[in-house]
Amino acid sequence: MSLTGRPFLKMHGLGNDFIVIDARTHPLELTEAAVRAAANRRSGPGCDQFITLLPPTGGGTATMGIRNSDGGVVESCGNAARCVGRLLLEESGGDRVRIDTLGGPIEAFRVPGKDLGEAITVDMGPARLNWADLPLSGPVETLELDLSVGPLSGPCAVSVGNPHAVFFVEDAEAVDLTTWGPQVEHHPLFPKRVNVEVINRLDADHIRMRVWERGVGITQACGTGACAVLVAAVRRGLITGREAVVELDGGPLHIAWRESDNRILMTGSATLAYRGVLEEGGWQ
Repeated sequence: MSLTGRPFLKMHGLGNDFIVIDARTHPLELTEAAVRAAANRRSGPGCDQFITLLPPTGGGTATMGIRNSDGGVVESCGNAARCVGRLLLEESGGDRVRIDTLGGPIEAFRVPGKDLGEAITVDMGPARLNWADLPLSGPVETLELDLSVGPLSGPCAVSVGNPHAVFFVEDAEAVDLTTWGPQVEHHPLFPKRVNVEVINRLDADHIRMRVWERGVGITQACGTGACAVLVAAVRRGLITGREAVVELDGGPLHIAWRESDNRILMTGSATLAYRGVLEEGGWQ
């Protein structure tokens, strides 16, 4: 079944926005061209990522399919996980749900005393620190890569189901991500490309982050990126504890990296903006 006439939800996590379509009972014929058309902000509803709810593949409540606005398939998306988690929690009435993704299973759960739109916690799984997990083009230590692009150098590489290169800078606001982001994304060191974060420490438990997402560009927020940033900050001694508020262009996320089991917990908002119907060559 094509996209024409399909109901969709427009959702966002801190401004990182999504088209969400429930395809659990009515499959989609989804092409890169169809995703690009829907994601176009001039002729469609527009989005950073195109999300499909699919039948579970690994014992979860549902599978989350993720495509970037360029139509390419990606493994994980933290902000979308909170949005999908909200939908599934509202649907089930339970306290937690499991979501299958290409990057591995994740769990979303209610935050006591909070509305689901205000705050949802997602267990994003373990931090993956081996070069092959990202992957990189060869066996190297991921703590500080031998990589320099313009003013950016020595990133820490982390996989949160998808690859990230985290650069430590004096002032994240001053970095021209439009110029340097795509050069890092497409560097030969990253055979599957990479998400690019620039960060600076604000205080002992507060980090400023900006992001260039592979296949998308600069976005207001990136949940997996915020998780990678916290892990990188702990590994490089930027902060003393194992949790912090990560301040993105779209707002804050609380991230904790548990020492006991290596898993990363992310807490933040999940907003439903509106409902619509996709039409041929446009939307209504």
